[in-house]
Amino acid sequence: MIEVGKTAPALEGPTGDGGTLSLKDLRGKWVVVYFYPKDNTPGCTNESKDFRDLYAKFKRRGAEVVGVSRDSVKSHANFAAKHELPFPLISDPDETWCKAFDVIHEKNLYGKVHMGVVRSTFLIDPKGKLQHEWRKVKVPGHAQAVLDEVPTK
Repeated sequence: MIEVGKTAPALEGPTGDGGTLSLKDLRGKWVVVYFYPKDNTPGCTNESKDFRDLYAKFKRRGAEVVGVSRDSVKSHANFAAKHELPFPLISDPDETWCKAFDVIHEKNLYGKVHMGVVRSTFLIDPKGKLQHEWRKVKVPGHAQAVLDEVPTK
């Protein structure tokens, strides 16, 4: 499991645009990795749109934003197109990324217990070290709080 101050794992995965993204390839940039439960659900849509709306500001600070969920590549492609998301979405159906960042936990929805993605965000510095983590994220104001942690150039 990743911890603040430790190097992020060299994960890679398929993206909604048909490519592959590797965290190792993003070295030299700040990287925001946000995990969300499911494409096209209200909270996940709002969170993704908030990151979209601040994306130009992240880029000006030398940061890349990456979304991750267990949804398929096709679902990600549709979700990104529908909401004009300018950043990659990683498809993680085998939960490799989710397990590495320890975001799969028992959840209770309407009295039913299941394993699911706990909304979480991680900020990785240009050297590949985890600098900050947000767990059990509440969406309103979250993307701005993450931006506030990325140093200005």
